[in-house]
Amino acid sequence: MRIDKFLKVSRILKRRTVAREACDGGKVIINGKEVKPSHPVKEGDTVEIDYASGVLKFRVKLVKETVKKDEAAQMYEITE
Repeated sequence: MRIDKFLKVSRILKRRTVAREACDGGKVIINGKEVKPSHPVKEGDTVEIDYASGVLKFRVKLVKETVKKDEAAQMYEITE
């Protein structure tokens, strides 16, 4: 799954366009590398998102195309 879609499906970011802009702006890092919106994400990857208020770092636990709102938090585990 693409990182921009993962961020939207997991509800870390509200819209896919916001996720795409974050990737294009160099604010999304997977396993230590800045990535483009089309970069694939898989289980076990470590992702960092640089927000204006701080950094969110999490590990991908599950990759699914669609999930219900209450199941979205099961897709990742916040590490810091």
